[in-house]
Amino acid sequence: MTGNTLAVIQARMSSSRLPGKVLLDVAGKPLLQHMLDRVKKAEYLDGIVLATTTDPSDDILEQFCRTQNIPCFRGSLSDVLDRCYWAAIQFHAEKIVRLTADCPLIDPTLIDLTIMAYLGIPLLQASSADSQLPTSHSPSAYPYDFSTNRLPPPWKRTLPIGLDVEVCSFEALQRAWKESDQPYQREHVMPFLYEGVSFQKSNILPGQAWNIESGTSPRGFRIALLNHTPDYGTLRWTVDTHPDLEFVKRIFDHFQGQSHFSWWDVLALLEKEPGLASINADVKHRSAFDVDQRSVDH
Repeated sequence: MTGNTLAVIQARMSSSRLPGKVLLDVAGKPLLQHMLDRVKKAEYLDGIVLATTTDPSDDILEQFCRTQNIPCFRGSLSDVLDRCYWAAIQFHAEKIVRLTADCPLIDPTLIDLTIMAYLGIPLLQASSADSQLPTSHSPSAYPYDFSTNRLPPPWKRTLPIGLDVEVCSFEALQRAWKESDQPYQREHVMPFLYEGVSFQKSNILPGQAWNIESGTSPRGFRIALLNHTPDYGTLRWTVDTHPDLEFVKRIFDHFQGQSHFSWWDVLALLEKEPGLASINADVKHRSAFDVDQRSVDH
């Protein structure tokens, strides 16, 4: 790979709806370990760091990282953008892949596809991707400043909640860090980059499941949005509540606690056992404008 592509996984023990969720047992392993096992399989990552907080309740996460041989960065509890920014600096990231630790079903292929979109690599040419990368490390050498496989409303998501991937340049993250002045921007990290974007075109791949919409935000950031056909955006695979945890436990129990299965395998299971999706179907997902009460203005 050209440059340092770093996955920054944000995690904390003080979740408001399900405290300690990232270390809760799922099929004999902590939920976070399942996620790490899956993220490590992404081919386009150069490194992984867990970005947690300096709150004493998160000491246990730093200890967990030591057992997993995963670097740990500790920063602000409420200003997640600040935490992500300083983690990127400490580990010399040129490209940041933002993930959240409550998504144990994250698929490494989706991580790779979102990075490929950022780099401008045709999604059908993954096998020869390295040879297509620009030799310059300048962010302008890539066609986008930010890529993602989902955006919050008013945009329509086409992947299950819990498979979210966001990729941006360090320069874009740095500008967001400097200029974001709203609490929701500091908590949700990336809204400053994509707010107000309009998509002018869609690079549709005939006969393929994926297409990429391209646009420029009012602040001048070049945005790529991956969409999938068929649309699975109503499914909920993240862990914020007890019903979410029960759903994820049922999935991992089916696969005997292993991490080798893909998101397509989960879809196939749900087709066979449609009642599984109803376990957490009524859980309300937070919007990009919801702010934890512990958040503060920056």
